[in-house]
Amino acid sequence: MLYLSFALLLAVVLGDGLGAAFPRDTLKKNFSLSKYQFLVPHELKAVQKMKEQFEDIMLLSDRKCHTRLFHRKWRPADLSVADRVMLVEAELELATAMLGLTTTTPAFAEARQRPLAFLTQVREDLRGWMATEAPSHQPSGKLRHWLQKLQTAKE
Repeated sequence: MLYLSFALLLAVVLGDGLGAAFPRDTLKKNFSLSKYQFLVPHELKAVQKMKEQFEDIMLLSDRKCHTRLFHRKWRPADLSVADRVMLVEAELELATAMLGLTTTTPAFAEARQRPLAFLTQVREDLRGWMATEAPSHQPSGKLRHWLQKLQTAKE
């Protein structure tokens, strides 16, 4: 259940913060990542429905949900654009992996489908942007350390 709580929180945070991660000028080059600066209402409604389903599940369980699993002392805005894209890509990778896991609750399994498809598409678009715009980019020290902690947690 912990994976569901983290994935849900990550999906909600990404929905709010995805557009803010990228400066407007940078996005207009070759890829249309600017479409993620403001999420369309039906995507937000799908995430909200998934969140409500999850909250219903959590009320029936004895588990608590913690939002600070991967604390960092720096802000994404302090990173370079390529580092921010790598950060969001790593978070999306974790969120899609967690949302893709099997659940025993049919209502939640159905509610997660649209957000999962959306987040998967965003992740693929980010990978395409990185391959074109910054194919040999190495993460900064701050980001590299955080990515290592994330990788260790996934294992």
